[in-house]
Amino acid sequence: MATYLDFEKKIKTIQENIISAQVRHDLNEVEVLQKDLDKEVENTYGSLTDFQKLQFARHLDRPYALDYINLMMRDKYEIHGDRHYRNDEAIICYMGYIGDEKVVVIGEQKGRGTKNKIRRNFGMPHPEGYRKALRAAKLAEKFNLPLLMLIDTPGAYPGLGAEERNQSEAIARNLLELAELDTQTVSIVIGEGGSGGALAIGVADRFAMMRYSVFSVISPEGCSAILWNDPKKAEDATNAMKITASDLKELDLIHDIINEPLIGAHRSKDASAEAISEYFLTQVKELREMGKEKRMESRYDRLTGMGAYEE
Repeated sequence: MATYLDFEKKIKTIQENIISAQVRHDLNEVEVLQKDLDKEVENTYGSLTDFQKLQFARHLDRPYALDYINLMMRDKYEIHGDRHYRNDEAIICYMGYIGDEKVVVIGEQKGRGTKNKIRRNFGMPHPEGYRKALRAAKLAEKFNLPLLMLIDTPGAYPGLGAEERNQSEAIARNLLELAELDTQTVSIVIGEGGSGGALAIGVADRFAMMRYSVFSVISPEGCSAILWNDPKKAEDATNAMKITASDLKELDLIHDIINEPLIGAHRSKDASAEAISEYFLTQVKELREMGKEKRMESRYDRLTGMGAYEE
């Protein structure tokens, strides 16, 4: 059953009325209601606030990395483990095909339902997860395969065990290695991009965000707790932090915004997967045509240019 947010109640009511009219075979009423629905969709989603976009990024029905992998890839094979400690299921890695392109895909997976969320640690990777991701990235480099990384995490896991196994070193190692990786790399925020947990698979030739995704150094709840000692001021923090795709594009911190359907990726998963697939293949083609030297130079300039300003 579809989950609706508070600001979508009018849309829910109209859709329910359309279903009722269809059951009665009242085609005239269906036509009228459909026009009302189209108008309400435009009014509602055409003027979303930053906090409403955050709610979309966290929507329970929003496609996760594994959803996109299943929709985009064929003849895929999962890569397990970091060859040091264990297999972290908050990070998933696959080899396979997107279109006619043989690729490696790395994603952060949150999980659905209580048991699966616990299994996936709510999408918060341990250091062995980031080391598994690096292992997959090195395989992509070894076999000269394009690399796609799908970011969707509230942040790296901050538990005692993770810190004992050098969480910060694992993230830092990924930043270094991905910056020097000799293959075409594309990273896309598909939901939440939380702090270092997102950056660990966010260093790439092309960095993009879905229309309703967010990317931040801290959660709005964490920010409001620190600044105002009140987690309930998360909406104020969201507006102040500039975490949406449009904000980050304006600040020139990302390359592109991928236009998922206006009604949200969770209501049109196939169309969203197609948008990601098309963007990835287009960027890989452009990066390949650039040649290695120009591509690496462009990546270096992009990474070192962040934060530069003129008075």
